[in-house]
Amino acid sequence: MSASGKSNPLAISGLIVLTLIWSYSWIFMKQVTGYVGAFDFTALRCIFGTLVLFLVLLVRGRGLRPTPFKFTFAIALLQTCGMIGLAQWALVSGGAGKVAILTYTMPFWVVILAALLLGERLRRLQYAAIGIAAIGLVLVMQPWQLDFSSLKSALLAILSGISWGASAIVAKRMYTRHPGVDLLSLTAWQMLYAALVMSLVAWLVPQPEIDWQPIVFWALGYSAILATALAWSLWLFVLKNLPASIASLSTLAVPVCGVLFSWWLLGENPGPVEGAGIVLIVLALAVVSGKKR
Repeated sequence: MSASGKSNPLAISGLIVLTLIWSYSWIFMKQVTGYVGAFDFTALRCIFGTLVLFLVLLVRGRGLRPTPFKFTFAIALLQTCGMIGLAQWALVSGGAGKVAILTYTMPFWVVILAALLLGERLRRLQYAAIGIAAIGLVLVMQPWQLDFSSLKSALLAILSGISWGASAIVAKRMYTRHPGVDLLSLTAWQMLYAALVMSLVAWLVPQPEIDWQPIVFWALGYSAILATALAWSLWLFVLKNLPASIASLSTLAVPVCGVLFSWWLLGENPGPVEGAGIVLIVLALAVVSGKKR
């Protein structure tokens, strides 16, 4: 990557737009919970996302060759079914900003899982970051309040982050064995497998009947077109034209903007204790991201 990439105004603009798209998607995901069940919406989101992603593949001339099935299916279960499905479930009883922050603890779980499964050594700075994040998690969850619905939502959001982190470990192993896998093709095929799995889950698990209000269609359109197809295309563009250190800033910015959007648009005031926990988690994320860079 050339040094000029650091000041590429078009790529920087793309990164800002990407961050805003992914941040605001948490607002739509929260708003739609009153009209459609978590698993129904996740299944519909995956179906529409699959259609859009395969259309993008055709337009870009990438072809429709399947990526390695075992790895792709595992990523579909962990990244899309696990991460998105559990996060959507957590939003039923939890705030959008809180769920976003807890889901984006993913980098900590990647560090821990990489140490356990890949034999990567933890550095002192990583130990410190994990300790700071653990304190932040306790402050955000506030288990002493004994609010079952809030605690359930927090645990589901954390499981969402763990599932997302596990998918990163699987992806890392896949790229070791299959270094030529195209990222956009992988995204499309894992979305297809996730759509099939989540459709089965939505069919088996009893849920309220879908109330087909305009917000449901807006949320599906936003998730499939903006947060999936456009966002992934922007992400590939940003990775190509900016250093990974700058591109990774979106990992920090998305949950922070998610909290700000939920505070502004949904009236979700985190309060001093939860706010302090959010600050600690973001600080720990910055430490981990800085270590990666």
